[in-house]
Amino acid sequence: MLNVSSSPRPSLPSHAQAWQGFIAYLTPLRLGLSLGLSALAALLLNPIFSTPLPELLGRTLVIGLLALLAFSAAGQWPRRLPPWLARWLLQVVVVGLTVPLATVLVYLVSVGGDIALLLKNPYRISGFIWIAGSGLMVGPLLAMGALYRHRDAEARSQALSFELERSELERQALDARLHLLQAQIEPHFLFNTLANVRALVETGSPQAAPVLRSLIAYLRAAMPRLHNEAATLEDELILVRSYLELMHLRMPDRLSFSIEVPDELRMLRFPPMALLTLVENAIRHGIDPSEEGGVIAVSAAGSGAGAPVRVSVSDTGVGLTQSSSAGTGLRNLRERLKMFYGGSARLDLTENSPHGLRAELHFFP
Repeated sequence: MLNVSSSPRPSLPSHAQAWQGFIAYLTPLRLGLSLGLSALAALLLNPIFSTPLPELLGRTLVIGLLALLAFSAAGQWPRRLPPWLARWLLQVVVVGLTVPLATVLVYLVSVGGDIALLLKNPYRISGFIWIAGSGLMVGPLLAMGALYRHRDAEARSQALSFELERSELERQALDARLHLLQAQIEPHFLFNTLANVRALVETGSPQAAPVLRSLIAYLRAAMPRLHNEAATLEDELILVRSYLELMHLRMPDRLSFSIEVPDELRMLRFPPMALLTLVENAIRHGIDPSEEGGVIAVSAAGSGAGAPVRVSVSDTGVGLTQSSSAGTGLRNLRERLKMFYGGSARLDLTENSPHGLRAELHFFP
């Protein structure tokens, strides 16, 4: 026979955990508040009592302390409650019962345990009624107020926990998307470079062997950096220089380049392959189609330390065309910039005078 069980019950705290919860609730603030209210009750009741104030104060302090202990204990025991009884209701009822019982206790102590002597004295009966009545009016209200504050604090804590969890999930999703975009760029760059080497081999160019050797050396240096989450602009400049030197071997008479980046910007956090994508785009869409070739200039400006930074790649190639601005590499780069630096980061493409293209990254480090 198929046994269909109900949903599992929540695990109960152990005895040790219950004791820890009981003691943890008795913070100095709660003890001080309970004793302070008890002292205030003694001062307010003192004008109608013939009992000296120190004795009355001692009674109210004991009653207040016992009520607090009962409230804390009811929050932990019994560990399992029937479905119809809420924990908060049990705590309020326990406080309501503790106040008169504690009042009886302090009065029995004052008469040495002689119940008959207690019942024969109308002043003690009147005092018992005043103290117990005041406690019954104030005690449960204070208990409900404490429970409300506790529930409110728990709700805020849970909301904060949910918010932190949501932020962590969003961060993981952004990281996964960033890695996906980067994975799309890496083969794009590699296949383009290999296509250049193949063209040299097919035309029998004497530059084929040196270019291939430079490509192997470049890849050995580049591959460990591709997934480096702590990459800097300096790391990217090393890759860019290696790539431009590789391209210069392929077309020594048609390509020259310069790299001018201030030292204070070189240690800035920078997304891997971002600058290399712009340089590769300048070679492919600017220099290669031009009969005269051209110059590629890599530069950066900005003071860093929270100020806006501009990193640019300009070429003197054929200029802005539809293919140079709509490629997969640039589209992915724009998304990577926003995920890496935030929504304010952008990539601008403008005409470079007298001819060519200027690609400029704007971001706050």
